Amino acid sequence: VGMGVLPLQFMEGQSPESLGLKGDEVFDICGILENMTPNAKIKVVAKGTTGIKEFYVISRLDTGIEVSYFLNGGILPKVLREIGLKAGRR
Repeated sequence: VGMGVLPLQFMEGQSPESLGLKGDEVFDICGILENMTPNAKIKVVAKGTTGIKEFYVISRLDTGIEVSYFLNGGILPKVLREIGLKAGRR
C-alpha cells in the first residue's frame, strides 16, 4: 500500500482455479478511484484466450489512511503533497 500497490483478495470460496483463470488474462479493475473505501468490493473483468470472466474481489486497504496512501500513489507522494500544501500556506 505504501508503494501505491492495490492488494486484492478473492472472495470467500474463490480461487484462480475456481474462476477458470489461466494466467494469460489481462485484468481490468473497475471503479477503484470512484468507489474506494476500506475493504471495498471491487469488480474485476479478466480477458483471456478462453474469453471474458467477471468476478468480485475485496480490497485489502483496511483503513482510511491506507486508502489515502493508495489514492495518492503511495506514502511518499502523499507526504510530499502534504509538505507542498503546508509550504504553500506560509
